Amino acid sequence: MARRSKQDDWADEAQDESGVPAAIVHCWLCERPMGSVTEWHHPVPKSRGGKIKEPVHPICHETIHANLTNSDLAKRYATPGALREHEVIGRFVEWVASKPADFNAPTKKR
Repeated sequence: MARRSKQDDWADEAQDESGVPAAIVHCWLCERPMGSVTEWHHPVPKSRGGKIKEPVHPICHETIHANLTNSDLAKRYATPGALREHEVIGRFVEWVASKPADFNAPTKKR
């Protein structure tokens, strides 16, 4: 289960007076709209000094960490564009593009 952080609450608060969301939040990796569960990915892992967190779907987050080490993420794959150029992750992003926001499936480990 995904951990909730203080940043999880910002999406709940981003509403106007009528309760309509002010803006749609998109996944940092696949760019699909976020579903009911948001996980937070550190593009540069915390163990490598990263502080910035980006919203991602659980399946996108699992795919990133199933295919890359923290060292790989810090050195070569700290941007969504670089991740999409990775052979396996690029295929995953193309595949998941047509899935609904709350779609989840088992993730293959490398």
